Amino acid sequence: MTEGRPIEAVLIIPARNEEGALPEVLGKVPGVIGGVVVVDNGSTDATAAVAASFGAEVVYEPVPGYGRACLAGLAALRANPPRIVAFVDADGSDDLFFFRELLAPVVAGERDLVLGRRIPAECGALSFQQRFGHVLATFLIRFFWGHRFRDLGPMRVITWEALERLEMQDQAFGWTVEMQVRALRHGLRILELDVPYRRRRAGKSKISRTISGTFKAGSTILFVIARELLLELRGDTAKEKTAAPGAGARIKES
Repeated sequence: MTEGRPIEAVLIIPARNEEGALPEVLGKVPGVIGGVVVVDNGSTDATAAVAASFGAEVVYEPVPGYGRACLAGLAALRANPPRIVAFVDADGSDDLFFFRELLAPVVAGERDLVLGRRIPAECGALSFQQRFGHVLATFLIRFFWGHRFRDLGPMRVITWEALERLEMQDQAFGWTVEMQVRALRHGLRILELDVPYRRRRAGKSKISRTISGTFKAGSTILFVIARELLLELRGDTAKEKTAAPGAGARIKES
């Protein structure tokens, strides 16, 4: 992969009230990313304006929900889809420099899905709730599907063709685990690579550092695993499609 040369990859960044962290995130998007879509997920601050000022395409999904935001971003790309889609959070916890490493196996055709395994780079980067939730979820995935994931991190790269096969539908906190379980069910070639992880750069956590957010995220993850297991036991290889939230989302190009 040529250093700094844009490839046919688009980065989707779900963001809700992240005006403080977005400048650092968008300022560090590597040159190998060909385009950036920021999904303003019901922000009440200047998230959309900040994203547009950095040249990102802004998609509006007013109803909060991590999965809804990701689906809205994908809907905005569907008319002219890229070959590869990348995802990252807007809070500045992830080091976008490592997208070079995550993209390389996908660009080379060696992997369909590459996940960033978060390695704390500073004290408190991962909360106890996050650690416990991910250990439980990955244990259940290994128990039922026989694959040992090491994380459910938000930093990930996947081909458009593979993503379409997964028929993603979760609208909330179960998006990441749904993608990983369905990747196993569909036989995708998966790789995990270590990436450094820090505390969020600005703003407040919507999930991991709140009691209500942690409970909702945990229960959603368990529900998604149970649902996917039921589909597996029923032998359903083609999951019922649902209309992707945000399909009619308003798009603003910078």
